Amino acid sequence: MIIKKAEFVISNTDPGKCPLSEKPEFAFVGRSNVGKSSLINMLTGFGDLAKVSTAPGKTRLINHFNINDEWFLVDLPGYGYAKVGRTSRQQWLSFIRKYLAIRENLYCVFALIDSRHAPQANDLEFMNYMGEFGIPFAMVFTKADKLSRKQLDKNLTFYKNEMLKAWEVLPPLFVTSAGTKMGRDEVLEFIQNIVKDTK
Repeated sequence: MIIKKAEFVISNTDPGKCPLSEKPEFAFVGRSNVGKSSLINMLTGFGDLAKVSTAPGKTRLINHFNINDEWFLVDLPGYGYAKVGRTSRQQWLSFIRKYLAIRENLYCVFALIDSRHAPQANDLEFMNYMGEFGIPFAMVFTKADKLSRKQLDKNLTFYKNEMLKAWEVLPPLFVTSAGTKMGRDEVLEFIQNIVKDTK
């Protein structure tokens, strides 16, 4: 997929105000500081599309981006640690879940996971939540360039085994690096195939 156009459309905290469109949507979500903005910028090739910050919890809104006039990329707020109060974090999680529940044109949620860490409880809980409600998602491991190949394979195997305690079949899985563009072609091909099928 060649991305020629990537433009901001709208930000809000009310899923009911998201764009009315039949275009397929692909949402990106993960723990705060998982590298979501960097990954989005790498995938689109537009370096300043999503705002990158060293401070966890920078994204606090549902952000819609129009890609090639064919599909929406949706940047969702991170969950987990952020330098805000517990009430704010719960509000964010509430409208994320509302968004996931009402968006009929949401074709896949990319659940971002930091490949450097052992399985985190809130990552597993969030993915189990999506599975319980039949929300299609894929696992995207980020920051793979920060590990040796041996350690990366070890961590991925550990994570897969942990997931298989609750899942009979694993969802699609991608390994990425915003720095080296690892996984870019695979993720975009996955999206492109879905977009083609919706036409």
